[in-house]
Amino acid sequence: MRKFETVTSVGAPLPQINIDTDKIIPARFLRTIEREGLGRHLFNDMRFDSEGNETPDFVLNQPAWRGASILVVGDNFGCGSSREHAPWALADYGVRAILGTDFADIFYNNSFKNGLLPIKLPAADRDKLMEDAERGENARITVDLENQVITRPDGEEIAFEVDPFRKHCLLNGLDDIGMTMERAGSIDSFEASDRIARPWLYAE
Repeated sequence: MRKFETVTSVGAPLPQINIDTDKIIPARFLRTIEREGLGRHLFNDMRFDSEGNETPDFVLNQPAWRGASILVVGDNFGCGSSREHAPWALADYGVRAILGTDFADIFYNNSFKNGLLPIKLPAADRDKLMEDAERGENARITVDLENQVITRPDGEEIAFEVDPFRKHCLLNGLDDIGMTMERAGSIDSFEASDRIARPWLYAE
């Protein structure tokens, strides 16, 4: 998993409330367990028309926000079904941080496991960042995970909270497999001693 340290980007404003996982990536694109390539279907029915052409008024299709690494979102982002493809698609597109007031629980948890940083903020702070995002490409936002601050374009800093364990995993690029591999030495030692104590379990 890619490490998260500091990200600076224009923020793409998505003020709509209740953007669910089917809007993030429609169900018809869930026929794969590969994480790569899903970014092209991110917000598919919002980004493209029925002919596959870009919808000009969708934020990520506009030059100022195309390829933004930070999203500033409306309330209850990521609600709906529990599909892990939603954070996969966001990460594959290049999104690193999502700034909002609240997130659906399963989406929130899945995001951390896939290298995304969803940040819960008071509505007043989110609204300031939404205004910054709406200003376009000259209004860049910095998210500093180590120091747990968001820096607005005018230099104002907004502190945020994050679970220490999740912070550790993001800073070190550790998903569930990575955390297991950190203990590979202990696992190998246990298996070696267990082969001696219970050899019948390892008979081929």
